[in-house]
Amino acid sequence: MARIVGGFVAPHNPVMYFNPEGASKQQSDACYAAYGIMADRIKELEVDAAIVIGCDHYILFGTECLPPYVISTGEIEGPVDQLPGLKRKPLASHGALGEHIAKVGRETGFDWTVGRALNVDHSVAVPHHLMLEPTGKDIPIVAVMLACGVDPYLPMKRAWDLGEHIAEAVASFPGDERVVVIGSGGISHHVGDERMGEVNPAFDRKVLDIVARGDKAAMLALTDEEILRDGGNGAMEIRTYACAMAATRAAGGRVIGYEPVAGWVTGMGFAELEVAA
Repeated sequence: MARIVGGFVAPHNPVMYFNPEGASKQQSDACYAAYGIMADRIKELEVDAAIVIGCDHYILFGTECLPPYVISTGEIEGPVDQLPGLKRKPLASHGALGEHIAKVGRETGFDWTVGRALNVDHSVAVPHHLMLEPTGKDIPIVAVMLACGVDPYLPMKRAWDLGEHIAEAVASFPGDERVVVIGSGGISHHVGDERMGEVNPAFDRKVLDIVARGDKAAMLALTDEEILRDGGNGAMEIRTYACAMAATRAAGGRVIGYEPVAGWVTGMGFAELEVAA
């Protein structure tokens, strides 16, 4: 049977591409080194597939349709919001695994919106570019998009439950795939408001500590009001962390790096998740 063998949380910051000089050389080198460490670990884990948990930034579905959670079950292409050095292209897709997770969901109370031909944005394309492509393997992915860009936000508890469901569905997939889960987003940043550029290291370190401890109670105790106040509207993306933590059975982990990069308008946090035996 398939199994989840590793997990990570990492930023998907497009400003890195638009304004590389916004970070000092030390900060930039540290961030790219953290991505490199994660890519090396994914290679060491001999991964056959990846589930990349990103979010809708109001780019994919616009104002007309706001699904709470979406999974790819066919072709994937992106990023739709092309970045300097990261142009739109087809991404290798594990449609069979995505369809299996969606089917299990329908049978167990998770009504997935399915993307049979899914366009993704930078929340999937950036970790794909910096964590999967450097392995030298064309690792097929399942893209998951959570509603954490604009309200109504997916409740944190539902994001956690979704991760547990993903773990159970992967374990019942009739294959021998070694799967890695990536929670893509965060940490503190403000998007399109007067506080854009503010970074809150205290909040970021609190979140990374929760991740490293695998602390479900602490993650679920973070209210939307607290996240918006201390981390900004962009920090609502840590729902992807909750989902990834749950998918690895909240076994804890280790912080790989952290840089508060005001010029990239984001607290850049990186961690590896342990997988419960």
